[in-house]
Amino acid sequence: MASIIPDKRKRKKISWWSVVVWLAVWQVVAMAVGQNIILASPIEVARTLFALMKTGSFYASIWFSFVRIAAGFFLAVVVGIAFAAGSYRWSVFENLVEPLMRVIKSIPVASFIIMILVWISSRSLSIAISFLIVLPVVYSNVLEGFRQTDFRLLEMAKLFRVKPARAVRYIYVPQVMPYFKSACTVGLGLAWKSGIAAEVIGMPLGSMGEQLYQSKIFLDTPSLLAWTVAIVLVSYAFEKIVILLISIVQRKVVR
Repeated sequence: MASIIPDKRKRKKISWWSVVVWLAVWQVVAMAVGQNIILASPIEVARTLFALMKTGSFYASIWFSFVRIAAGFFLAVVVGIAFAAGSYRWSVFENLVEPLMRVIKSIPVASFIIMILVWISSRSLSIAISFLIVLPVVYSNVLEGFRQTDFRLLEMAKLFRVKPARAVRYIYVPQVMPYFKSACTVGLGLAWKSGIAAEVIGMPLGSMGEQLYQSKIFLDTPSLLAWTVAIVLVSYAFEKIVILLISIVQRKVVR
C-alpha cells in the first residue's frame, strides 16, 4: 500500500490576493450567468451564510456532524497506530491486516455507505465512514514511519539497554511523527469529505449533510453553497487544531 511521504520543504501558504482574484472571477461568472439557481454569486452566498449563522439550527447541525466525524477520525488514528505497531512488530500480524487494508482502500465510499446503512443507524453512519476511510491512511503511513526509523539509533538503544518506553519516546516518536502528521493532514480532509457524503446519502436529521441535500431538493443554490463554505471552514479549523495539538504533544514527549 502506498504511503504519503512527508515533504520536508516548507509548505507555501495561500496568498490572499489569489483568493481575492478567484472570488472576483466567481463574481463575474455569476453576474454573466445572471441566475442564482444556476450559480449564486459570492456576495449572495456570504449574505446567506450570515443569515444562517443567526439561527440556532445552523450551529446544531455543525455540532452534530463535527462530533461524529471527529469521533471517526480519532478512532481511526488510535486503531491505525495500534495496527501499524503490531504489523511492525509481528510479520504474521501484518500478513493478516494488509489484505483488509487493501480492501478498505479499494471499495468506493458510496458502496461502504450503502452497505453500512444496512447494519447501523444513519445517525452513526458518518462515524463509521470517516473511520474506514481514514484508517488505511494512518496505518500505511505510520507503518512506513516505523520502517524508516534509523536502525543505528535502535542498535545503540539495544547496546545500552535503553528501556522500551524511553526508546519509544526518544527514538520512534521523533522518527514516525512526520509520517503521522502527513497522514493526519490528508486523513482530516478525507474524513470530512466522506463523512458529509455519508450524511447526504443517509440524511440523518439535523446534520450538515441533510442541510446540503435539502438545499439541493429546493434548488436553493445560495444555501447549498453557503453550507459548502461552512463545511470547508469547519474542516480547515479542525485540521489546524489537530495539527497544533500534535505539535504540542510532540514537544512535550521528546522534551
